[in-house]
Amino acid sequence: MPTNFYMYFVAAIIPMLVGALYYSPIIIGKGWMKVNGFTEESLKEGNMVVIFGVSYLFSVLLAVTVGGIVIHQSGAAQMMIPQMLESGSTAQQTFNELMVTYGDQHRNFGHGVLHGILAGLMFALPVIGINSLFERRGWKYIMIHLGYWLITLALMGGLLCKTLVYAPLS
Repeated sequence: MPTNFYMYFVAAIIPMLVGALYYSPIIIGKGWMKVNGFTEESLKEGNMVVIFGVSYLFSVLLAVTVGGIVIHQSGAAQMMIPQMLESGSTAQQTFNELMVTYGDQHRNFGHGVLHGILAGLMFALPVIGINSLFERRGWKYIMIHLGYWLITLALMGGLLCKTLVYAPLS
């Protein structure tokens, strides 16, 4: 667990901000409304507190997942759990030495963006695509949502890769 775990909650704001801009009439909102059959009136329906509240909770879950994808050091930790959690264990010493040597490797905004984009292409696209095909949605629908997720996951990945901090285990 990072010492600044609050960054997950900060990163969870990104989907909300990107969505507000991306799905606005300025960017893709008109096309999105048309492809979904929405009207201005239909978008005013629903409980916005629930919609935004649950969306934020889902975004926190997504942020935790994205953090694990963009930070390769978490893979090393996963190999050594639970032994590395035992104080003074060989696994803990090995992990701490590994982090001293390689802990800051690939820990920058650009690397996180790269992995965010890859997550968009390799995870979001298939999920959106499969659902869309069974719902008889067209490629325009798929591409509109893929664009949103590529931008969102790239920004979340960049932020988390650059900012999450892990303390040595003791």
